[in-house]
Amino acid sequence: MIEVKNISFKYAGQKVPVFEDFSLELKENNIYGLLGKNGTGKSTLLYLISGLLRASRGEVVVDGMKANERRPEMLRDIFIVPEEFDLPAMTLDNYVRINQPFYPNFSREVLEACLTDFDLPVSLKLNSLSMGQKKKVFMSFALAAGTKLLLMDEPTNGLDIPSKSQFRKVVAQHMTPDRTLIISTHQVHDVESLLDHILILSPQKLLLDASVADITDKYVFEYRSPDNMGDALYAEPSLQGNAVMAPRREGSPETQINLELLFSAVTQGKL
Repeated sequence: MIEVKNISFKYAGQKVPVFEDFSLELKENNIYGLLGKNGTGKSTLLYLISGLLRASRGEVVVDGMKANERRPEMLRDIFIVPEEFDLPAMTLDNYVRINQPFYPNFSREVLEACLTDFDLPVSLKLNSLSMGQKKKVFMSFALAAGTKLLLMDEPTNGLDIPSKSQFRKVVAQHMTPDRTLIISTHQVHDVESLLDHILILSPQKLLLDASVADITDKYVFEYRSPDNMGDALYAEPSLQGNAVMAPRREGSPETQINLELLFSAVTQGKL
């Protein structure tokens, strides 16, 4: 669905490029977690995919269309939720009336269901909301837009603990089989139960590109005592004992992925 082909990109005034000869392929019907330290290009990659930024070399192709051309038939099927945004001083009804025509698959029913799950009324004034409430409204509109590709940059920033749980519920309920969601985040515990596929970026390269199924098939994530560390690939001390990532032994049960542990192991070159 998305092909990133040998792209290079550098912001004006910066000496070091964000990407240089970088390639990636993303398939439909997945929820991708895009992870990386600050400055590794997570947000930049989302903007390149949406066509809001243009690579100096190479190309990004979305459903056979070059992203930087921003053709209407591509834009009607893509929605990006940036980390920071503002909403106009108008009612939600007016906002929907103005923006709904751009998205042929927009569903008012989905919008109202998302708002209900977020404990927000359907009738509200956008300029009277807190930042967290604005984020909930915008994400609700994004899901209701019914686009095949949905990009979210740090979606749980600014949300309290109950709202983060609501966010996971809303996304899980309204993702359809023909949609692809890419979540760029550093708050990995907020989203790890949602993800199908993990991408870990370092400056200018991709350190990991693997499905959650493949990762949990090959590795276990568990707590161990200090005298049981023989095959550990990576470990961190915790109150429950050592948090360990190790090869999965034949016949042993799968364990739930620990994204923080995986991220640390990958970025420190332990895999």
